[in-house]
Amino acid sequence: MFIPFSPPDIREEDVEAVAAVLRSGWITSGPVGAEFSEALSTYCDTVDTVLVNSCTSGLELSLRALGVGPGDEVIVPAYTYTASASVIDHVGAKIVMVDVEPGSFFVSAGTFESAITDRTKAIIAVDMAGVMNDTRPIYEAIERRKELFVPTNQLQEQIGRVALIIDAAHSLGASREGYRAGSVADFTAFSFHAVKNLTTAEGGALTWNKNLPVDHKELGALLRVLTLHGQNKSALEKSKASSWEYDIVSPAYKMNLPDILAAMGYSQFKRYDSILDRRHEIVARYDEILADTDTVALRHSGEDFRSSGHLYLLRLNGYSQEDRNQFIADMHSQGVSCNVHYKPLPALTAYRNLGFKTSDYPNSMAQYSNEVTLPLHTCLTDEQVDYVANAARNLLLSRP
Repeated sequence: MFIPFSPPDIREEDVEAVAAVLRSGWITSGPVGAEFSEALSTYCDTVDTVLVNSCTSGLELSLRALGVGPGDEVIVPAYTYTASASVIDHVGAKIVMVDVEPGSFFVSAGTFESAITDRTKAIIAVDMAGVMNDTRPIYEAIERRKELFVPTNQLQEQIGRVALIIDAAHSLGASREGYRAGSVADFTAFSFHAVKNLTTAEGGALTWNKNLPVDHKELGALLRVLTLHGQNKSALEKSKASSWEYDIVSPAYKMNLPDILAAMGYSQFKRYDSILDRRHEIVARYDEILADTDTVALRHSGEDFRSSGHLYLLRLNGYSQEDRNQFIADMHSQGVSCNVHYKPLPALTAYRNLGFKTSDYPNSMAQYSNEVTLPLHTCLTDEQVDYVANAARNLLLSRP
């Protein structure tokens, strides 16, 4: 038996949805993407959603709309994938990296607060494995440091404080205290990459809080212009009779999502609740089988929250980094592909070259050293779920 880590769950209705777009003759951004965008906004309880070619682009788009650039600072966790931080470098701002709490995959509000200076323009928090951040204490921390905030563009002035951006690459469909991912931060970026719960092969979305004190129509127009080279009309708008003429209002970027890919995601979105339910069934079964092992799994549900069930993060107590790596090799020898989420940013060459040191982030390094991620996807059968969990359990219990 071979069990891949995270294959896409593409069904016949998804293939047909893409084929319908191909047959339509309109394959770039257009009507299908518009429907998908509207459905996402309704689902997340947000004003509007802009479809983009990656979550990375969504994060960068939020920073560019905020006017973040050289001389500014943006705070980000050390325990995340590079996309959360690389976008800060893309816009020319300073990456201010902070450690997670001991034994946690999340940064505390107090740590974020301590890192805020008069140069801070945004915080990028990360919903790890599909578990949402508790944003209330983060907003309280931002408010306590509000007197330091120095706005440098109109959007910053309207918000009047450090902006909170969520890297929600993992958490579409997650909820906390009755609020869905997308509705609790100023800006939220989702990923539809091939390994995500819902995929467009490559792609993502940026949505924003309906309580932002801004002109939402104006903000939506700005964000869309930034995704289309600064062009003030989309290709669909230009295709209408006598509407060819356009202007380039800024030398911007190319980040839009074509309808071929949007169709794949929109098709899966129509069954997304069942996708989430199945993922939680798998999490519960893993938890049950591994209950008597000396491990700590990230919790995916509680009285006030439910994750999207994106990743099954398991910490192997008493294991060194070398032991963890051997565990992964042993699982692979039994036909099970595992992974690690994530190698902290200071351990990567690009961030070492920027001056970050692993010694400054002991909690992140400790989390990483014995973390392993088991397969969690909707292509898994009940038999395969039990096989994965029992293979892990037997290895753990047979350790001297």
